[in-house]
Amino acid sequence: MAIRDTLRVNAAHVLQPGEVIQAVFSAMMMSPWFGLLVWIKGFRVVVVTDRRILVCRSGKTSGELITEVIRELPRNTRIGPAKGVWFRCEVLGERLYIGNLFHKDIAKADALIS
Repeated sequence: MAIRDTLRVNAAHVLQPGEVIQAVFSAMMMSPWFGLLVWIKGFRVVVVTDRRILVCRSGKTSGELITEVIRELPRNTRIGPAKGVWFRCEVLGERLYIGNLFHKDIAKADALIS
């Protein structure tokens, strides 16, 4: 199963009835340039729906598990534009680093803001 599909399945339990996922991606809580320290800090999963943006706690060794919602933001929050190999994002309530694998998901989420 592709990582986006896994994230969507794992996010199902945090959605409200009828809520639709528009984009989902994982992020690191510490700059990946610090190597092993990334696994000490852990990951977040960002779930962008048609109603809101959820920042979820994830595992320390994997960015796929979603354990709980720690922050909810308005859907009109613009996340990007994402640039570089690791995009440093500070609009989601904490500093997160998002790899270029997920930059197109950020662009999609921002494009869907009405």
